[in-house]
Amino acid sequence: MVPITVFTPAYNRKDLLPRCYKSMCKQTNKSFIWMIIDDGSTDNTKEVVRKWIEEEKEFEIQYFYKENGGLHTAYNEAIKHINTELCVCIDSDDFMPDNAIEIILEKWRNEGSNQYAGIVGLDYYLNDEVIGDLLPDKKAVNLIDLFIGKYTLVNGDRTNVVRTELYRKYAPMKIFPGEKNFNPHYMHLQISREYDFLVLNKNLRYVEYQPQGMSNSMLKQYFNSPNSFGEIRKLYLSFENTSFEFKLRHSIHFTSSCILAKKVKMAFKENPYKGIAFLAFLPGCLLTEYIKLKVR
Repeated sequence: MVPITVFTPAYNRKDLLPRCYKSMCKQTNKSFIWMIIDDGSTDNTKEVVRKWIEEEKEFEIQYFYKENGGLHTAYNEAIKHINTELCVCIDSDDFMPDNAIEIILEKWRNEGSNQYAGIVGLDYYLNDEVIGDLLPDKKAVNLIDLFIGKYTLVNGDRTNVVRTELYRKYAPMKIFPGEKNFNPHYMHLQISREYDFLVLNKNLRYVEYQPQGMSNSMLKQYFNSPNSFGEIRKLYLSFENTSFEFKLRHSIHFTSSCILAKKVKMAFKENPYKGIAFLAFLPGCLLTEYIKLKVR
């Protein structure tokens, strides 16, 4: 059985998908499925992918179309269809180094077990510079510990290879009507409540940030998806052993999301730190006004 699925959400990326496809063709280990989740594209993404499916002989390509709903809904769709032990998301504007599948499978074959959620590896810019610092020099790491600042390192985007059964446990991610910006890392952090990830300090993905991409329009996302951002801030505030600065910062953002969602009472009711919630209210109001000003 093929051990891993690489799934790629795509929305009107027919011009960028070929680069991702070429990286799949160059993999030194072809024991993978490439799954494209078409998130309602209106270009000819479908025709481009269908042609690849007909021509490709070395690995299986799967294609699923859905109505546009945002990256997290593409994750939800992919998880419904994945049947391999492991899976990893490679965005349509990113691509894998030639040996990525090989080193992932070698790492899992040698060290993987149900004790771990999967593998966390590095992302690189196109100039071969690592994004952020190397991961801690240890066998496994918890993603929550990385996020809350337990380690003195510069966090950057990472590639998470996940046991599919754990994605299924936490899927589907919530869908708020009209909101398309729910960060899928929510699931990785949920999984990290129970499991650590094996550390692989090697390049698993080249990243190119697009001007119109999710990473580059944060204030608009805050404004257009307040319930989604509020949900992930609630998760952050549920983490234990965090600093006062961490609690205050995320309480301010949570307050702002509640105001934008027209659920002001929730800023106090659903923040576990009531005193900090009051401290965060005025800064949260100011942040809300700043966001409104910037997105006009």
